[in-house]
Amino acid sequence: MVRSIRNTVKIYIEGGGEQEHLKRECRKAFSSFFDKIGFRGRMPRVVACGSRNEAFRDYCISLKTSQSTGELAFLLVDSEGPVDAAFCNRPGQYLRTHESWNMPRNAQDEQIHLMIQCMESWFLADIDALREFFGNGFREGSLPRGSNIEDISKTDILDGLKNASGSSYKGKYGKAAHSFKLLEKVDPQKVKIAFPSVNRLHEELDKVL
Repeated sequence: MVRSIRNTVKIYIEGGGEQEHLKRECRKAFSSFFDKIGFRGRMPRVVACGSRNEAFRDYCISLKTSQSTGELAFLLVDSEGPVDAAFCNRPGQYLRTHESWNMPRNAQDEQIHLMIQCMESWFLADIDALREFFGNGFREGSLPRGSNIEDISKTDILDGLKNASGSSYKGKYGKAAHSFKLLEKVDPQKVKIAFPSVNRLHEELDKVL
């Protein structure tokens, strides 16, 4: 497929907190993820925004200035909870309902995406990467199991990672210490297969890059 026009695509992502070095790690990790999922040579620009509210704020600012900048803005934030089937293709409505976020009029569901139920959920799609990353002492049997990882609660995901890694070479899982380094290690193709929400993100980015 030949694309005659290439959009300037920015994806505003929840992650990195308030520390600049963590935002750099976040940008690097997500850029690696998008590169390996198939966008090498036509990458979106990753913007690590910190909190989910800050990601939404920056996304809204981008929408307001899009006509003058020519930028196409995407939003990627944690869902923080289960997402009913009715909201799977309507994440904007999900965020209106659960976060009381007032979406701009020109916000499009095709550009709004959720990490269900959190970024760490993606790690469970690639147990080999977890085992290799944490090394000796990693107890994968402590990880939560389920046929649909998107149904596993954020609490169970985080508790499972901490319990599984507590006696490992790398030590107990910590978001600042491990999350973005792990994201660089996981296989995006495995994540895309395990998560319909990630497959949707890939499909929508593929249309515009």
